[in-house]
Amino acid sequence: MSLAPGTVAGMPYENPAQLADLLQGLTRRLRRAQAQRLVPLGLTPGQERALRVVARSTEPLRMTELADRLGIVPRSVTTVIDALEEAGLVSREPDPRNRRAILLQLTARGAGVRDELRDARRQAADELFAPLSEQDRKSLAHLLEQLDPH
Repeated sequence: MSLAPGTVAGMPYENPAQLADLLQGLTRRLRRAQAQRLVPLGLTPGQERALRVVARSTEPLRMTELADRLGIVPRSVTTVIDALEEAGLVSREPDPRNRRAILLQLTARGAGVRDELRDARRQAADELFAPLSEQDRKSLAHLLEQLDPH
């Protein structure tokens, strides 16, 4: 999709707030598309996010570490993990170094669902970025990296 120079979403470019609004709208659209793909898996976006963090960890995570990585209070992560454990996607094990701490591990079933989640996220992103050529995608990636080099 090509817009006239000096425009944002077809409107004359006036200030960075327009870019922020456009980016927020696209982010909401992507999140909605991803959330729709979670329904058949029986997961909420919060559960998917927690499962993804547990799956990406090279070592079992403590509940408090998961809460920190998600930016939520430990009490809230307990509810999310209860649901994931009930679904057989994660398991809780006592931390051998600290009996009061609980370690989270991905189960074999959780690993399978993780792969389905990756596919769902990829499909949602593919749909969002479908109108862009490969070169446009590379340019967009370059611009976004300039805004967030991490």
